[in-house]
Amino acid sequence: MHPDAALALFDAAPVAALRHDLAFALRAAAHHGLGEGVCNHFSVALPDHPDLFLLNPRGLMWHEVRGDDIVLVDAHGAKRYGRHPVESTAMFIHAGIHRLAGKACVMHTHMPYATALTLTRQRGPDTTLSQNAMRFHGRIAIDDTYNGLALDAAEGERIARAMHGADIVFLGSHGVVVCGDRLDHTYDDLYFLERACAAEVLARSTGLEVRSNPPELAARVAAEMHGERLQGELFFAALKRTLGDA
Repeated sequence: MHPDAALALFDAAPVAALRHDLAFALRAAAHHGLGEGVCNHFSVALPDHPDLFLLNPRGLMWHEVRGDDIVLVDAHGAKRYGRHPVESTAMFIHAGIHRLAGKACVMHTHMPYATALTLTRQRGPDTTLSQNAMRFHGRIAIDDTYNGLALDAAEGERIARAMHGADIVFLGSHGVVVCGDRLDHTYDDLYFLERACAAEVLARSTGLEVRSNPPELAARVAAEMHGERLQGELFFAALKRTLGDA
């Protein structure tokens, strides 16, 4: 893509709005304690250009990211426009998932409670425990292979294939990736996934025996929650009102 074409696309009103919302999602995640230094990344594909996606830059804390800081990247991880550099692990992980798994929105974090479960033998949550956990029943893949930092395209592609079409993947000894079709829906899943993992970690830490629910009940709750996403849209809108959408 010619630099002039990339700039025109970057500044187009729909893309500018998407950059604004992506930056806000990062600030909301910082507010909720889901970030980790200047690491981890959120990305979203451009609706009319699925071979291009927006990504937060290298070196900025999530709470300071604004729309103009977002970077335009192609499906192979090459930066096409933006004033900041991009971290190599972000390019490889996100490019692989966008390109091979066909996900529109990708949020990768090392959020504490979800990451804690990636360190256990089961590598992820029990989606039959809490109501929050049940919304993810049948939607989670486990990637039990940890190969160190994702410093090449092959590792990003391996992670994408390990998803097997799932919305969410727990990366063993690493963190999580949450995907979706829209930013507000994906952020809602990210937030409530961490809440579900926190509840499980806290329950298990009591030493008391945890009580699972029947899998068929968990599947019904998951279908009910996934079939009605208005609550997630209202949540994202409420965050904009209360945190300041500047």
